[in-house]
Amino acid sequence: MQQEHRSRQQDAADPRPLVGEPLCLDLLNTRWIEERVRHDLLDSVDGLAVWLRSAGLDDRAVADRTTLAATIETREILLALLEQGRSRSSETVDAFNRVLERGALHYRLGDHGLEEHPRTDDPAWLPSWLAAADYLRLTADAPGRVKPCAHPDCVLHFYDTTKSGTRRWCSMAVCGNRAKAARHYKRAKGGR
Repeated sequence: MQQEHRSRQQDAADPRPLVGEPLCLDLLNTRWIEERVRHDLLDSVDGLAVWLRSAGLDDRAVADRTTLAATIETREILLALLEQGRSRSSETVDAFNRVLERGALHYRLGDHGLEEHPRTDDPAWLPSWLAAADYLRLTADAPGRVKPCAHPDCVLHFYDTTKSGTRRWCSMAVCGNRAKAARHYKRAKGGR
């Protein structure tokens, strides 16, 4: 039975409309809206297993209730940081710093030079710590490139890699086209 459950976790495809973003944004994007229905990949341990595999962490973290709770807590903190922007509350900053305090990056000299090894005080916090560290890296490198989708019915976030830094949609094929269709409908309706 345990083997069958593990096999199902490994075989489940990632259903999210936007994957492959930097880790902190990929964690935020475990929640999405599709056809006006809210989805949450982290609503179960099986969903956590899908996310860990998709994020390349399944060989470093165990999909269990403890890891799920830590990951959900961190996702909420990251979302609050992005929503609050520069006017973030001290409570949010303190909560984020508590996640960071759960681990550290250790360096070693390996066969091919520098090796980085993140370690946490509890293995359940490794995905959370990695996502928090990734948030620091992204916002230090280019804070204006971390963006929410401009479509009002979308909750996804992305890292804008365009040369001009003017990307507005998580996906031009989905949200961008929905916005174009809405503008077209409004113009057509207004022209009557």
